Amino acid sequence: MEYPYMIRVRQTFDDTTLDNVSEEINTQLSNLKLKTAISPGQTVAIACSSRGIANYSAIVKAVISYLKQLKLEPFIIPAMGSHGAATAAGQQRVLEHLGIVEKEVGAPIRSSLEVVRVGETEDLLPVYLDKLASEADHIMLINRIKKHTEFEHEFESGLLKMMAIGLGKQEGAAAYHEAMLTFGYPRVILTVARKIMQSANVLCGLGVVENGYGQTAKIGICRSDGILEMEKGLFKNAKEFAPALPFDGADIIIIDEMGKNISGTGFDTKVVGRIGLPLVAAEPRSPRIKRIVVCDLTEGSEGNAVGVGIADIITQRLLDKIDMDALNINTITGVCPEMGKIPLTTKNDREAVEIAIKCVGLIPVDKLKIMRIKNTALLGEVDVSEAYEEELAKRSDLELVIGKRTMGFGADGNLTPFSA
Repeated sequence: MEYPYMIRVRQTFDDTTLDNVSEEINTQLSNLKLKTAISPGQTVAIACSSRGIANYSAIVKAVISYLKQLKLEPFIIPAMGSHGAATAAGQQRVLEHLGIVEKEVGAPIRSSLEVVRVGETEDLLPVYLDKLASEADHIMLINRIKKHTEFEHEFESGLLKMMAIGLGKQEGAAAYHEAMLTFGYPRVILTVARKIMQSANVLCGLGVVENGYGQTAKIGICRSDGILEMEKGLFKNAKEFAPALPFDGADIIIIDEMGKNISGTGFDTKVVGRIGLPLVAAEPRSPRIKRIVVCDLTEGSEGNAVGVGIADIITQRLLDKIDMDALNINTITGVCPEMGKIPLTTKNDREAVEIAIKCVGLIPVDKLKIMRIKNTALLGEVDVSEAYEEELAKRSDLELVIGKRTMGFGADGNLTPFSA
């Protein structure tokens, strides 16, 4: 089969970057005057999510260092619902993949799936909290503020969701996702988060916003009573910074890797324009992509390929990396069986691309619109097919990195690494 020539382009995003993350954290924590709310020797459970966050280790280390200066005793807890196959060891490994290890950040990780019930919401939903967090004198939240893959609101994925889904562990996450089909995501997240803040001593929350290149752009820290308003403000920033594909439509998108450390659904549904959950959300109007090919699963996913069902075609090497127990647990917890379906599977990338080309219609090779990305979190550079040349000439925000070249496959039939 013939393939179109590919062109590497670099996108221009807002590159606002926070130069000294540790200094910013120290300044903002100092401004909170936490001494009025704590006593020396008290424990602080630092809730950390399963997402890959730029400077994650440095952020957590700076927080721990500051808390120790206040004579507090911080420890880390995974706040990630049913990720890590809903096991304590699995969730600790997820954090370690992200660089959150004791020797690096200076505090122990205590991981457990045990929860306590701390009350119920106005809709009579039971509210669960990580038992270790409930036993700590204080809780501090650390998470990235970003778009959610399944709903749109004035807040989406961040500290509020962490309090509900993350700190609720598998039991809470399962109950809340089921309720979301009735009450909607925003209401369930907000009412559960409010109950957590009423019932537990949430000391403060730290929200991170990243720019279009995946770098730390802004950090916000506030006491618990200001989390909702701070998150709404940071979310506006996050939407302004959010990267997107360079073009609004494609016949095929090739995604080199998916993973839970990249997005809750393995790849960002808002980036590719396909959510795949008819009971939850309508499909985005753009971008319009006919076929999605996904080639591999990240090591940091611990075998959890939830979201794989959104793709049209995957490779055998991706399938071989799936831990079906981890995938099933996360899929069932999220009440989204669609996310766990296994797509058409091919022996290698070449076969996947060939099948995708056959499944978009009778389009001449030089007219095929194909985009290729490493993953949906790294969109600074994108490979696009020659069919975009005319549009490229009109775009001042796109820089040519590599001119037309063949779509390279190795001896194993897999695409050459994206960085090559």
